[in-house]
Amino acid sequence: MVQLLLLEFLISNFSNPIKAIVKDAYPDLIHNYLDSNYLQSRAILASTIEVVDDINQYITNLLPGEKKEYFSSDCIDKSDATKFDAYEHVTPEFLNALKTLGWPNHLIRWKVGATIMLMLNLDHSEGLCNGTRLTVTRLVAHVIEAKIISGKNIGNTINIPRISLSHSQSPWPFKLVRRQFPITFSFAMTINKSQGQSLDNVGLYLSKEVFSHGQLYVAISKVKSKKGLKILIHDKDREPMSTTTNVVFKEVFQNI
Repeated sequence: MVQLLLLEFLISNFSNPIKAIVKDAYPDLIHNYLDSNYLQSRAILASTIEVVDDINQYITNLLPGEKKEYFSSDCIDKSDATKFDAYEHVTPEFLNALKTLGWPNHLIRWKVGATIMLMLNLDHSEGLCNGTRLTVTRLVAHVIEAKIISGKNIGNTINIPRISLSHSQSPWPFKLVRRQFPITFSFAMTINKSQGQSLDNVGLYLSKEVFSHGQLYVAISKVKSKKGLKILIHDKDREPMSTTTNVVFKEVFQNI
């Protein structure tokens, strides 16, 4: 493990770390949250989905307007009848509570103006691919209208329907089928999910050690220039820190 000194880029004066990283990554957000150019050039990156969810909910609460709630419909894939017999008493409440990376939650709350990201490929010809970022422009019962702000066809408005989703390699001992919108917030995103993004401004939020090999490099490489990078590190008591521990393979140092 290697400790990295990051004083040049640090945000160290804060009482509320999430508020501080949002203020730096999204300055004057309330006056710019409908500006595609403003949104497509910036993001906050964190190492875990739990932290990302906290940041996205904080930002969403700042936006004007009311939230609209969307619930998924969850069931177990019955195509394998022998395995399904063992789970016939699994409750909907249990299925609704299941979460995993790259998977929409049972309950999602959106506002017009929220920045979102597709979680799978919908239409390559229209530039609607996994990782495409959009802003929500309209919320109705069965469709979310959004405007593309990254990749191909920036500025196009599309309708996103609910889709039945299932993992090819389920993290559970059964295959869950969840009918939900295949999108997630992208004001903040996991470092891994930022693959393929190129941004003018990146706020790197490190409330935990960078535990995955190469993850810190991926995060820092998303920003186009040094002046666009800010890093906030804190301990479990939310006290500012000036270093973080980056987990790497020891072999990379053998030829140094």
